[in-house]
Amino acid sequence: MTDAMRVLVVDDEVPLTQVVGSYLEREGFEVSVAHSGPDAVEQARSSTPVLIVLDVMLPGFDGIEACRQIRQFSDAYIIMLTARDEEVDKVLGLSMGADDYLVKPFSPRELIARARAMLRRPRVTSAGPADSPPMTVGGLTLDLEARTAVVDEQEVDLTRTEFDLLAALASRPKAALTRRQLIDAVWGPGWYGDEHVVDVHVGHLRTKLGDDASAPRFIRTVRGVGYGMVSG
Repeated sequence: MTDAMRVLVVDDEVPLTQVVGSYLEREGFEVSVAHSGPDAVEQARSSTPVLIVLDVMLPGFDGIEACRQIRQFSDAYIIMLTARDEEVDKVLGLSMGADDYLVKPFSPRELIARARAMLRRPRVTSAGPADSPPMTVGGLTLDLEARTAVVDEQEVDLTRTEFDLLAALASRPKAALTRRQLIDAVWGPGWYGDEHVVDVHVGHLRTKLGDDASAPRFIRTVRGVGYGMVSG
């Protein structure tokens, strides 16, 4: 079994994890399970799944907090589950970096279909040719071959998606790029999910780069459009 087929199912209802897990295994996925927020974060870190099915209501801390923590180190696709059809849960889940959302009760076949749709469109790199020279924007230097980001001579630890998003912006330093353009460059054309995941990753990037949205050094918000690099 390859890493590309590894799935983590997180729910405090053991029968549900068994049913969902059995459907996923029959489809060829390698499944691990967790039953609490802390356990979800620990297993996401140790088993590096490509997809996480994550319930909102969990002991320890909830799925929204688990999603927030997982997004600090993982680019796995995340499908949130909830028993409540409330818009606030959907918005919170997506704002923390979830890719999709299902309301209980749901059909396991629908979950499988959504998982397959995501995995048919793997996240792609925007870094460009390996022999591309490093890009420098202000105090930021991106080495596309080494996949390193350095700010004021200090290397910054970025996830794969964060690096690719930053590279997509830096490759067109004078342009204002829409969320859709950034998704096409980083996640791939026809990506399945919510476009506001771009905002989440930009927020994480700003934190790691020591950037301030109100007085940006590197990433500027272009109102009504999307994002761009600070030029000059």
